[in-house]
Amino acid sequence: MTMTVKRSVCPYDCPDACGLLVDVEGGRAVRVSGDPDHPYTRGTLCPKMNRYQDTVHSARRLTTPLLRTGGKGAGEFQPIAWDEAVELIARRWRAIIAESGAEAILPYSYAGTMGLIQRNAGHPFFYRLGASQLDRTICTPAKAVGWAAVMGETPAPHPDTVADSDLVILWGINAAASNIHFLHGVRQAKKRGAQVWLIDTYRTETAALADRTFLVRPGHDGALALGLMHLLVMEKLVDRLFLETSVQGFAELERQVLPDYPPERVSELTGLAEATLQEMARAYGRARAPFIRIGGGLCRYGNSAMTVRSIVALPALVGAWGKPGCGCLCGTSTVGAFAMNEVLREDFMTTPTRLINMNQLGEALNELSDPPVRSLYVYTSNPAAVAPDQNRVLQGLLRDDLFTVVHERFLTDTARHADIVLPATTSLEHSDLYRSYGTYCIQRAQPVIPAVGLSKSNWEVFALLAEAMGFEEPFFRQGADDLIDRLLAIPKPMRAGIDLSVLAQGRAVELPTPQGPPVFATPSGKIELLNPRQPRPLPVFTPPYGGELSLSLMTAPSLYALNSSFYERDDLRQKQQAMCLKMNAADAAARDLTDGAEVIAANEHGQVSFILQVSDQVPIGVVVAEGVWWIEFAPGKRSVNALTSQRLTDQGAGSTFYDNRVEVRKV
Repeated sequence: MTMTVKRSVCPYDCPDACGLLVDVEGGRAVRVSGDPDHPYTRGTLCPKMNRYQDTVHSARRLTTPLLRTGGKGAGEFQPIAWDEAVELIARRWRAIIAESGAEAILPYSYAGTMGLIQRNAGHPFFYRLGASQLDRTICTPAKAVGWAAVMGETPAPHPDTVADSDLVILWGINAAASNIHFLHGVRQAKKRGAQVWLIDTYRTETAALADRTFLVRPGHDGALALGLMHLLVMEKLVDRLFLETSVQGFAELERQVLPDYPPERVSELTGLAEATLQEMARAYGRARAPFIRIGGGLCRYGNSAMTVRSIVALPALVGAWGKPGCGCLCGTSTVGAFAMNEVLREDFMTTPTRLINMNQLGEALNELSDPPVRSLYVYTSNPAAVAPDQNRVLQGLLRDDLFTVVHERFLTDTARHADIVLPATTSLEHSDLYRSYGTYCIQRAQPVIPAVGLSKSNWEVFALLAEAMGFEEPFFRQGADDLIDRLLAIPKPMRAGIDLSVLAQGRAVELPTPQGPPVFATPSGKIELLNPRQPRPLPVFTPPYGGELSLSLMTAPSLYALNSSFYERDDLRQKQQAMCLKMNAADAAARDLTDGAEVIAANEHGQVSFILQVSDQVPIGVVVAEGVWWIEFAPGKRSVNALTSQRLTDQGAGSTFYDNRVEVRKV
């Protein structure tokens, strides 16, 4: 058999969107490696993707539609044909709509794939159906709100410009696990003499690259930012000329807010010594080109939007914009490169329908009425594992009167609770178009292998369902490549000047970024420290939700998993060793707990068994659970999100996965 090498794209929820080279032989992917021609990821892959072929051809792959035969959650199914599965779904939905209306049907999806077509394939279908809408805010919408409050629609700096910085601050980001290609520029900066700081709640793997690591009390990063601003003013390290010409509201911030954040108060709030705060402020204020990279960790507290807003305001005080190596990066907004209304088709929704927040699925399944949720359709997500308040979610999924359909690659915790399971393709088996939220690259991907078994893509399944439901719009009869062609044919300023022939070859293309002096895309044309359109016009510190229990729980990313993805892989699970809870030795000793023992973490939401890992990475008062394990591989009957709350962030309606407290005891 002849082996060929084909290009593809990593589809997972990561800011990097790596280019892939796939060795194909006999219709199978036999090797996956990084594409060295990709302008940003440059041939490097994370540990999860280096053997992606093992996911694609896993013995666990679902290859045929399944119909439940046992009790909900038991994972007992029998194979059925596609036409039988589609007709059964359509028949049940028609009955539900006749009895309760289409709002009794709820889609649930997120970023199991980041491709613009397959990720969004369900939107036009459910708009046309008249189903309830899902508020897809489980990740970091508070970060976008915080950025926009200060910077409006100002584009972020190119991530590679960090190489010109002399002080890099990795704030709330474990880049070694979740943004490894950004570290290429960080290492370049470090070789040129830059200092690298990590600000986080525990010592992550990224600390190995940092010159200094500053551990902040969870949920108190905003207080640190305001405290540093206070000291910058006191030390006369602010750029008054830049503030006068390019910033709105500094005088008000200086007069009304900063006096409330002296070092002694900020030290008490953050846990950092006053001398450390002074050292940080002086180093930041004296740096030639400071660069802040804000991660997602600090965006999952009740005060997240205000926290991000405070950090984003910090560079304005020292004029850290418009010079090589300066600035602040929350993420790159490249969605404007495509006319996404052509995919989403909100115009198919003839009457506005209710909006249900995905972080509150447990509440929706158990408490909503008029109408209740009578059917759940899940794709590119695993809410039984990843949604907050797992006990409430599972309680809802166990309802006998809830008709659940799950389109998946594997028998996940959610799929085990389905009435019908539909087999899904992986990214190597369907067409898609990718953008990134951490780079300025876009890339088109074609199938590189045939669909495994009888699996079908999101786009194909929704076309089948549209036909079964009698939708007559031609939109639902086109192929994924037809829609990609349509998107690329519509000109957008962000794509001006790119070589479409290169994109057609499956190679990554970098969108042009603004050149010259910075232009701040805000209503005032300036950086808005004072934003009169905000409920609080000036940044202030607001406390996180917290709680009465003694330990802050960090539900952190793992090097070897991404949310609940990759747990089908034995090799990656073994590298994580077990579903562990990291704890400081002093906290363990106070509770008479020993390393390697099974322990129970508990709070008002539930209790979860873990294997204890006593670690000096974790400060006193903090415990860390990395990864979102499938219950199948957990020590007990629940995984980490049985301990997390359905509460939302201050703005953006985001998740508060990091804003929960627990107590830990022996089994």
